[in-house]
Amino acid sequence: MEGVNLPELAAFLKSRRARVRPSDVGLPTGPRRRVPGLRREEVAQLAGLSADYYTEIERGSNAQPSAQTLAALARALRLNDDERDHLFHLADRRIPAAHGPTAHAQPALLGLLDRLTTTPAQVITDLHETLVQNELAAALVGRHPKVRGPAASFVYRWFTDPATRGVYPPDDHPYHSRKFVADLQAVAARRGRDPEVAKMVASLRHRSEEFAALWDTHDVAVRRTDHKRIVHPTLGVIELDCHSLLSEDGRQRLLWFTAPPGTEGAAQLELLSVIGTQDLTGDVSVRSAGHRA
Repeated sequence: MEGVNLPELAAFLKSRRARVRPSDVGLPTGPRRRVPGLRREEVAQLAGLSADYYTEIERGSNAQPSAQTLAALARALRLNDDERDHLFHLADRRIPAAHGPTAHAQPALLGLLDRLTTTPAQVITDLHETLVQNELAAALVGRHPKVRGPAASFVYRWFTDPATRGVYPPDDHPYHSRKFVADLQAVAARRGRDPEVAKMVASLRHRSEEFAALWDTHDVAVRRTDHKRIVHPTLGVIELDCHSLLSEDGRQRLLWFTAPPGTEGAAQLELLSVIGTQDLTGDVSVRSAGHRA
């Protein structure tokens, strides 16, 4: 990669790291901080990288980060769109598409996500591809799978992979199927002749009779607020309200889960914050099924 500008890439990352306060990204400030902004190991933690690898990048060594790594760093450092593009240019990588699982989570939604520290929350695309989630969301619905293509969409997996449906009680499956299809109808209309959506719809019509029948009803409704029963392997069925805040262009959504005070769901959420992502059942398959929403 002859076009990589390693010194400028390192300097840019260091300058952005110095600008971000720990409180901006949901980290404790702590005493005796010797550096402005975030420490290197904190950036690595937020981006899901090893501290040693991030240090190599910031020192301008021969580390040549992938597009996926750059996207994770852009999110961790809360870069705006121009800064994200600059980062990719310095690393001689192609700018990611405006949508899809590698899209740049919009800073406004990330800022709100950082402040939702006591409730499960995540940012997804309009095709239900998870971009980033907090630890409570990972504990509740599992970490999103590292896959590309149509399978990155939870809606696509819902109609093509039966294991995906385990997060909801079987009695609720028809309800969620209708909701997902009606929401996708709205996305398809808003995006117009978008080839990504057209390809997904064509594939789902071919692979799922249930999807095809629901699509032909032409029901349409953007999924904003919902009441859900979520099956957790340790805590059992948790009744929660799921709220959705759409970005201005409608391509991304911030989802967060709550329960009224004093309810069993509220008590279960408190237990979830203690249990975290531990698997106390010995069955890791449920938690690894990826994003559910």
